[in-house]
Amino acid sequence: MHPVLSKTTHLILAGDIAGAERALVEIAEEEGDHALVAVMDDLPAKDLVAILREYDTSRESVINLLVTPEQFARSVVLERKYAEPNFSRLHGMINSVVHKDHDEASAYLAKLVETHQGCETLADYFTDYLEGFLCFTLEGVFVPEKYPDLPDESHYIPWLVNEIGLKEHLIFQTGQEAGPVMKRADAADGDWMETAWILRYEMQEGFEHVYFVIRDRILKITTLADVPASKPSPAVPAKEVEGDQDDEELAI
Repeated sequence: MHPVLSKTTHLILAGDIAGAERALVEIAEEEGDHALVAVMDDLPAKDLVAILREYDTSRESVINLLVTPEQFARSVVLERKYAEPNFSRLHGMINSVVHKDHDEASAYLAKLVETHQGCETLADYFTDYLEGFLCFTLEGVFVPEKYPDLPDESHYIPWLVNEIGLKEHLIFQTGQEAGPVMKRADAADGDWMETAWILRYEMQEGFEHVYFVIRDRILKITTLADVPASKPSPAVPAKEVEGDQDDEELAI
């Protein structure tokens, strides 16, 4: 076991997150990036997420740049499960890793949608952008174009869910074959729109799982007597994120 692991844990417990991050970065500076990646494999998820949550796209860290998809998925799910709900912080954490490299984004998202917890985490990620996400699910664009007579703001999200319910076969069975309505370059905000685009057109099944998590949440708090019941929510991945039980018990 690398001695920096114990040092990092002690620094985090003492509240010195910046010191813990510096201790890990020194590994990369002295032994190379591969050595740091190997060390992070042995770093408890609770410690890794404690560092990741302190950085976002405005404050980059070598840790965010080098974390692997597997390490990232395990940590961000732990953050969602045990930390105090903070969608803005979760949003920043995901963006800082997923969108650090245009060509690597799909690898991180693919690892997240492999598990039920990962799909739940992405549903949290889209919480502040439900209208845009649902409009994109329905039409492939983030701003409505085909419906000039939309309901008022308070009924817009239920209306979108209802419309998607009426067209689920077309959206989820043939949507990918039809190709994107808009190009990735047009959604490339390094944020939630690009995340939604990648999910829909590069991992359709994962996108469907995330949508149904979001839909079911909306249905729990909204009365939608006319939402069609023709298609039940598909089972989201049953696979659980492998993690150390001590990590879970100690995670904050």
